[in-house]
Amino acid sequence: MRKSKTLNKLRSGQTVRICGLGHFIPAFLKHAAHFGFDCIWLDNEHRAMQQREVQALLAYFHLFDIDCMLRPPTLERTQLYRYFEDGATGLMIPFVSTAEKARELVQAVKFPPIGDRGLDGAGLDSDFYLRGDEGYTDRANAETFLVVQIETPEAVENVEEIAAVEGVDGLFIGPADLSLRLRTGDSSLTLELATERVAAAAARHGKAWGRPVADQEQLQALHAQGARLLAYGGEFPAFLNMLRERGEEFDQLLRATEQEGG
Repeated sequence: MRKSKTLNKLRSGQTVRICGLGHFIPAFLKHAAHFGFDCIWLDNEHRAMQQREVQALLAYFHLFDIDCMLRPPTLERTQLYRYFEDGATGLMIPFVSTAEKARELVQAVKFPPIGDRGLDGAGLDSDFYLRGDEGYTDRANAETFLVVQIETPEAVENVEEIAAVEGVDGLFIGPADLSLRLRTGDSSLTLELATERVAAAAARHGKAWGRPVADQEQLQALHAQGARLLAYGGEFPAFLNMLRERGEEFDQLLRATEQEGG
C-alpha cells in the first residue's frame, strides 16, 4: 500500500503543503508533486466530476506519488470507502457539526477495530489483488486519513467533542461558510475566536488542523498559530492571475499602438 505523505508529515510535526483542484487536469498533479506539494484537495462538493474521471485521476495521484484529499459530493457509506479503494489517501467531509456525525463517518471509512468499513481487496489501494494479507486493514487505517470541516457555529461549540473522536485525523475550518453563518446568525462568535477554539481543541486532542490560505501573510500567521494542514493555491488562482497579467499586457500593447497611430 502506498504510504501517505500527509500523515508522514503530521507524525513528524511538519506542515502539510496542500493545493486545490476541481477539474480533470492530470498534468496539475505532476507539477504539484514536482514543486513539493504533499497533497491535493480534490473538490467534488462544488465541482462536477464523473466517477470514472475521479478513478482515472486517482491513478495519476499514485503515479506521481502525491496524496489526494478528496471532498466528496455524498455521505453515502459505500461510496465513501470506495474512494479509498479507488486510491484516495484522505477524505475531507464538509459540515461536520457534531461528534455523532464524526463517529458515523469514522464507522464508514475505517476498518475494525476503529470503524466498520467493508472489505474488498480488489481496488487500486491493494494493487487490485488481496489474498492472505491480514495486515492490509491495519495499514489502510494507518495510511488513510479523515478530515472533518468546521463550518458552522454549532461545530465550533462542539469542537472539543469532535476533536476527541478516535479516527478523526484533522479539523479543517471552512472560513467562507463559517463566516456566512456567523454573519447571518445571532452568534457573538467571530472567525478569529472560532479559529482559536479549533486550534486549542486540536492541540488538546493531538489532532492536526488547518484551513485555506489567501496570501503569504496569512500563511505565516496560521502556521505560527499551529495550523499544519494549509491549503494554498489551486488552478483557479493560477488561471485568473495568468489571464489578468496577459490581459494587462495586451492593454499596454494596444494603448501604445493607438498612441503611435494617433
